Amino acid sequence: MKLITAVIKPFKLDDVREALADIGVQGITVTEVKGFGRQKGHTELYRGAEYVVDFLPKIKLEIAVGADMVDSTVEAIAKSAATGKIGDGKIFISALAEVIRIRTGETGEEAI
Repeated sequence: MKLITAVIKPFKLDDVREALADIGVQGITVTEVKGFGRQKGHTELYRGAEYVVDFLPKIKLEIAVGADMVDSTVEAIAKSAATGKIGDGKIFISALAEVIRIRTGETGEEAI
């Protein structure tokens, strides 16, 4: 079992959600986050004053999948979130030691 964490641009959320639904991903956790990578924010003009926006709004997705779904899930996210411009985001894959469904007590891949 793996936990796939993706940080994407906010306007790509619907595209990614549809792509994940198409391949059969059943659960996803979405969090609004702020951060920066190589672009290191940008400068904006507000009421004649220039200021630096250090942290850009992003969406963080967390998806728990079985080992057999990792490649297709990563591919779906990468294709649907890509714009070809800086700041498209990142995908992180980490191992899940255990998953437990609270309602039924199921464990492992059955709990996903």
